[in-house]
Amino acid sequence: MHCRRDPSTAPAPLFRTAPVLFCLLATLFSATSSSAQRLIVTADHPDGIYRAGDTVRWSVVWEGAGTPPSTIEYILKRGGLTEVAKGGAALHGGSATVEAKFGAPSTLLLDVRAKAGDEHEYRAHGGAVAEPEKIIESAGRPRDFDAFWAAKKRELAAIPADPKLEPGDAAKPSVSYWKITMNNIRGTHIRGQVARPDAGTKFPALLIVQWAGVYGLQKSWVTDRAAEGWLVLNIEAHDLPIDEPPSFYREQFAGPLKSYWAIGNDDRDTSYFLRMYLSCFRAAEYLTKRPDWDGHTLAVMGGSQGGQQSLVTAGLHPKITAALADVPAGCDMLGPDAGRSPGWPQWIRNADGKDERKVREASRYYDVVNFASRIRCPVLIGAGLIDETCPPGGVLAATNRISAPKEVLLFPRGGHQDENNSHGLYTKRCYSDWLPALRQGKPAPVKAAPAQE
Repeated sequence: MHCRRDPSTAPAPLFRTAPVLFCLLATLFSATSSSAQRLIVTADHPDGIYRAGDTVRWSVVWEGAGTPPSTIEYILKRGGLTEVAKGGAALHGGSATVEAKFGAPSTLLLDVRAKAGDEHEYRAHGGAVAEPEKIIESAGRPRDFDAFWAAKKRELAAIPADPKLEPGDAAKPSVSYWKITMNNIRGTHIRGQVARPDAGTKFPALLIVQWAGVYGLQKSWVTDRAAEGWLVLNIEAHDLPIDEPPSFYREQFAGPLKSYWAIGNDDRDTSYFLRMYLSCFRAAEYLTKRPDWDGHTLAVMGGSQGGQQSLVTAGLHPKITAALADVPAGCDMLGPDAGRSPGWPQWIRNADGKDERKVREASRYYDVVNFASRIRCPVLIGAGLIDETCPPGGVLAATNRISAPKEVLLFPRGGHQDENNSHGLYTKRCYSDWLPALRQGKPAPVKAAPAQE
C-alpha cells in the first residue's frame, strides 16, 4: 500500500488511482455545536484502508472542558445504509473503542452520539474502506444506453444554438465579460456567463457547472479564471436568469422548481436532468466553436451536482480533455440493491407516489456510473469517506469504471461540505496544480504512486 501525506498543516487524506493508488490518512472527524467540547473518532490504521477480513478499531475520545459523557451510543452502517451493529460503550477516562470487521470490499460509516453534562447531544463520525479498488456498481448499464443518448444529442442538434451574448462590466482589469443565452431542447434555454482575457486571440477553455439548488451566478466565478488566462463559460443548472435578487430564486425553489430533482423522474424522456445534461453538452460544444478557443484544452469542473454534470459531460462530449469533480452526485443510483446508500438525488427514494419500477429504470440512464466507462480524458475526483449526501461507495463504483488516468482524493475528516477545510487537498490539487497545468497546455498532472513510506 502506498501512502503519501499532504505537507500542509491541515491533515488531509489522499486517495487516487490510474496509476492505481489508494491512500487515506487517519479517519478523523467531529461534528459538534461547540469547538470547546467534542467527540473525536480515529481509526487504528493510519491510512484508514483495510483488506476484506480485517477488523477496524475506532477510538472515540472526548475532548474539552466540563464533565465528559459517561457513555456513547453508536450505529455502524455498511455502505452508509445497511446497519451491521448498534450499541453503547462506557467512556473510561474519556475514551472508548468500537470495533467492526470487513467481510468484503466496502465502506463502513460509524455514527457516534453522546450527551455530556449540559445534556446537549454531541455527534461524530468515523469511516473506513476495504479494498476500494474492488467496489463495483450495483447494476449494469442499459443495453440501449448509448443509443438513447445518441438520439438525445440528435434532438439537440436539430435545434440551432443561436447564442446571444450581452456585454457586461467584468469589474476586473483586462477581462471581458458577457451574459449568454442559448437554445436547448423543447423550448428551454441555457443561461450563463462568459469571460476571457482582453489580450490574446486563442485561449484554453473551461466549463464550470453548478452544485444543487436554485440560485444566481457570481460574476467572479468566471472573471477570476479569465484573469488567469482561461476562456470561461459558467452555466446555470436551470432555465433561469443568472443575476436576479435572492428572493427570486427562493420563490422558484419554493414553487415551480421545488424538488426539481424528482420532476419527471419516472420516465427517461421527461427527467429534469435531461435538459440539464444536454445543457452541459451544448455549452461544451459552444466553446469548441468559438474562434478564440485554442483548439486543444477543454476542461469541465464542478462540485456535488456540478461534479455529476462534469463526469457526465466528459462521458458525452469527445473533446473534453479533463474533468474535475469534487464529491460528485448521481453515482450508483441503485446502490441499495448492493446494500449501500445511493448518491443524491436518490431517485429511487424520491418516487413521490410514482411507479417505483419506472423511477428505477429511468434512473439508470442518468447514473454517473453508466457514463464513467465512456470517459477518455484525465479525471480529478474528490470524495468524502463520511459523506452521507454523495456516499463514497457509489463514487468509488463510478471511479472504478473509469479507465482513463484518474486521481481520486478521499477526505475522511469531512462529509459533503468542506467542513474545517476537509476538502483542502482537492482545492490545492485543483487550483494550484491541475488548472495551471491545463491552462499552460501541459498534460493533466495525475500523480504517479510515490515510494511506499
